[in-house]
Amino acid sequence: MGYEVHYAANGNTRVYKTDETVKKNSGVIFHHVDISKSPKDISRNLKAKNELVGLIRSLGIDLIHCHTPVGGMLGRLAGNACRDMGVKVIYTTHGFHYYEGAPAHYKIFDIVERRLAGYSDTIITINSEDLKRAQSYRLRPGGKVYMIPGEGTDISRFSNINKASVRQKMRERLNLGEDDFFLLSVGELSANKNHKTVLEAVARIKDRRVKYGICGSGPLKNELREMISRSGLNGRVKLFGYRSNVDEFLCAADAFAFPSVREGLGMAAIEALASGLPVIASDNRGTREYMRDGENGYVCPADSPAMFAKSIVKVRNMQYEERKKTESFCKDSVKRFDVQNVRPLMEKIYKEIDERL
Repeated sequence: MGYEVHYAANGNTRVYKTDETVKKNSGVIFHHVDISKSPKDISRNLKAKNELVGLIRSLGIDLIHCHTPVGGMLGRLAGNACRDMGVKVIYTTHGFHYYEGAPAHYKIFDIVERRLAGYSDTIITINSEDLKRAQSYRLRPGGKVYMIPGEGTDISRFSNINKASVRQKMRERLNLGEDDFFLLSVGELSANKNHKTVLEAVARIKDRRVKYGICGSGPLKNELREMISRSGLNGRVKLFGYRSNVDEFLCAADAFAFPSVREGLGMAAIEALASGLPVIASDNRGTREYMRDGENGYVCPADSPAMFAKSIVKVRNMQYEERKKTESFCKDSVKRFDVQNVRPLMEKIYKEIDERL
C-alpha cells in the first residue's frame, strides 16, 4: 500500500532467530526492543516502552499497529505518550485475557483493557465474544471496532500439499506403523494449552496403536515428560519440540487435538482443518468460530480427559466413507480464514484510518 513499515519486537525470541529470511526479504525494517512477555516484568517493559517512544518520535511514525497482550499494552502507552504528533493507534487482540467463564481475578485484565481502549483509535477482534466486549469499551473520539477472521492463513499450503507422498515419508521418519493412529497437537507447552488433558485421555485408551505427538516448546516440558513416563506412555507419546514443518506433521497425522483452555481463535486448529484432519477441540470462544461438533471433529470440555478419550476413539473407528466426508467438511469449514479473504478487510481498515491521519 506504499507505507514504510517498521517492526519492533524482541529479536531474541525463537521465531525471529529461526526465520531470518522473513526479516531480510519482507522490506520491513526490524528494530529489536527488549520486550518481556510477562506483564509482571515492570522495569524491563517500562524501559521497552521508553524505547518505543524514542523510535516513534525519531522515525516520525504516523500509525502504530500493535499485537499481543504486552505488545498491545506497550504500543498503546507509547502511542498515548506521542499524541502530540497526531499518531493513530490500532490494536489487534488475538484474544482478550478476560473471557466468559474466566477466574474472578482475571477481571483485572478487563479493567486494564478498558483503560487502554481510551488510547486506541481502532480495535480489531477475531471472535464474536471479544467483538461484543470491545464494543462496550470507550475508544478515542471517532474510534471503531472491527472483527476479522483471524490474521489469515495460507490455506493452500495445507490443502494443496501432496499429502499421500509426504505422509508416507513422514510416518517412516516418525517410526509410525501402518496400523498406528497418530494424534497430533501443536502449541506451546504451557498450562493454557492444556496438553495434560490429552495425555490423560491417551492413557485411558488401551489400544497401544494410538500414538500422540506434540510440536512445541515451553515451560512445562519437563513436567510433561515426567507425566508421560509416570503414565507408562513413553512408547506412545513424543514431544517433538519447536518445529517449522508443521504442514508435514499434519500429513502424517490421523487427527488433531486442540485442548486449550483459552484461545482467541486458534490458528493451529485452523491449519489442521485446512489439511483435512478432524479436530478434537476444547470448547472456548475461539473454537466456537469454526468447530461443528460431529461434523469437522468433536468439541469437549477442556477439563474432561474422558470426553477427549471418547472422541479420539470415535475418530479412530471412522470408516473410509465417513472419513472422506469429514475430510471434505474440515477443509470447507475454514475457507473464510484464508489470507486472501483477510487482506481486503485489513486494507479497508488501513485506508479508513489513513484518511484520519
